[in-house]
Amino acid sequence: MAKETSRVESGMSLDFAERMSYGDYLKLDTLLAAQSPLSDKQDESLFIIVHHVQELWLKLIVNELEFAMQNLREDKAGIAFKALARVSAVQEQLITAWDVLSTMTPSDYLTFRDQLGQASGFQSYQYRLVEILLRAKDQRMLAPHKHRAEIYE
Repeated sequence: MAKETSRVESGMSLDFAERMSYGDYLKLDTLLAAQSPLSDKQDESLFIIVHHVQELWLKLIVNELEFAMQNLREDKAGIAFKALARVSAVQEQLITAWDVLSTMTPSDYLTFRDQLGQASGFQSYQYRLVEILLRAKDQRMLAPHKHRAEIYE
């Protein structure tokens, strides 16, 4: 019988009682607890997770656009272009995410759509922020955010 090889690399830490772990660093308990379906339909989890991922990508786009703009103001075009290349790569991820969501049929979506009430991806404030950063501001599109002053401003 061949000698069993260990999956644990030499020197790999296994005790995190007093140290930060991967899950601690990423706050995985918080992130994974954020998916709270309102129905018992399997596809609702898919819907929530895809939209959470898209909002995280939008957060990165906002961060990179602000970074690029700051570097352009400081005449550091090379650094700005690198950030904009990252924005382009993230946009590809956003588009590809729809491939996963498209595995849910319209009739699957309708099994839990009523649970969402008036909520819609149209209301993504980060998407609006990307538009604003790219100078495509339309004041009317801010109306859904009036109830949250910190976002509306």
